[in-house]
Amino acid sequence: MAMLRGLLRLRLLCGLLGRELSTRRSSSTLDWAGKMSEIKKKIQSVLPGGAWNPLYDTSHLPPEHSDVVIVGGGVLGLSVAYWLKKLEKQRGAIQVLVVERDHTYSRASTGLSVGGIRQQFSLPVNVQLSLFSVDFLRNINDYLAVVDDPPLDPRFNPSGYLLLASEKGAAIMENNVKMQRQEGAKVCLMSPEQLRNKFPWINTEGVALASYGLEGEGWFDPWSLLWGLRRKVQSMGVLFCQGEVTRFVSSSNRMETTNGEEVTLKRIHEVHVKMDHSLEYQPVECAIVINAAGAWSGQVAELAGIGKGPPGTLQGTKLPVEPRKRYVYLWHCPEGPGLETPFIADTSGVYFRREGLGNNYLGGCSPTEEEEPNPGNLEVDHDFFQDKVWPQLAQRVPAFENLKVILPPCGWAGRRTAGFEVLT
Repeated sequence: MAMLRGLLRLRLLCGLLGRELSTRRSSSTLDWAGKMSEIKKKIQSVLPGGAWNPLYDTSHLPPEHSDVVIVGGGVLGLSVAYWLKKLEKQRGAIQVLVVERDHTYSRASTGLSVGGIRQQFSLPVNVQLSLFSVDFLRNINDYLAVVDDPPLDPRFNPSGYLLLASEKGAAIMENNVKMQRQEGAKVCLMSPEQLRNKFPWINTEGVALASYGLEGEGWFDPWSLLWGLRRKVQSMGVLFCQGEVTRFVSSSNRMETTNGEEVTLKRIHEVHVKMDHSLEYQPVECAIVINAAGAWSGQVAELAGIGKGPPGTLQGTKLPVEPRKRYVYLWHCPEGPGLETPFIADTSGVYFRREGLGNNYLGGCSPTEEEEPNPGNLEVDHDFFQDKVWPQLAQRVPAFENLKVILPPCGWAGRRTAGFEVLT
């Protein structure tokens, strides 16, 4: 019935507009604004009810077709959208749709992170990605500037990372640093004595070796990057939809390899997007789907059938990504380390960095497998700081024995998919 009423309204409107347009052509003295007002009054006079909304509002719905659908609108999804549009040869050549469940990002990993950036990884590809990323941050307005909008300030603090290794992890650290240097990272090794000379507030007990980022490492404001990317891609024509991807529709083709082995190739050609606070869903035909759902990427992959095939096969291998809950705590310590303090990762797994200029610090520690908290909520376990984090902080930095947890808030919880490489 709703559709029938809509068609009748449109037909009536077309008829009235046709007659009025004909009148306008025959008389140049008629005021066009006045005629449009008369048209509206005529339409309203023949329809029951009050004010008339000529069309059902579909602005919240995704388009019926999109070349690329990106599942997840955090920094990763927005970055993919940015580079797709940046590299297109003709503006508008590629239609990109970003589907994000929460446009406030109140529970997204990006905004709840501590904003660290480093090149001290064990894989070359991670080092290369980070080297490019730090250049992107330093020159962010060359990439993300928008006409008539204020410039972005990610508040990058290049204080470096300081990773501590025990005797057991020292050899691994040496090999990692050698590779990092080969990739172009500015990293140096420090002995316990050198560590004490540069950072006299550190207790070097149990530390056999340290690696220190001399350039391109530190921390920044992840919210600035997130909203800067979103603002930019919207200006580039990327479409956004608040909803949840609940289904992929795929087609299959069978082919034979050069070895005579028959394989089945699948391609996703349609995405179902469930609208927020509704049972309604919208199908979107597409050519490419990109899984950028962060901690929930494993669940999205399962929707596409990844991990649901026979055991021991590629189709039966799950995407090894799952949400892990991590607590971040904020504290104050007047006698704590000064402005030269880097982002420190201890042999125990505890990490911390300065927050601002007023002797405030934030940090935390990843729990053991046996202690893994439920990632279904973002409630903070304050006892975890008292029992697991604070003792390790005070052992490494004796001044932290007198720290005061800041209330409110004393911390927050976020989700992530990976942790530090602790060299115990």
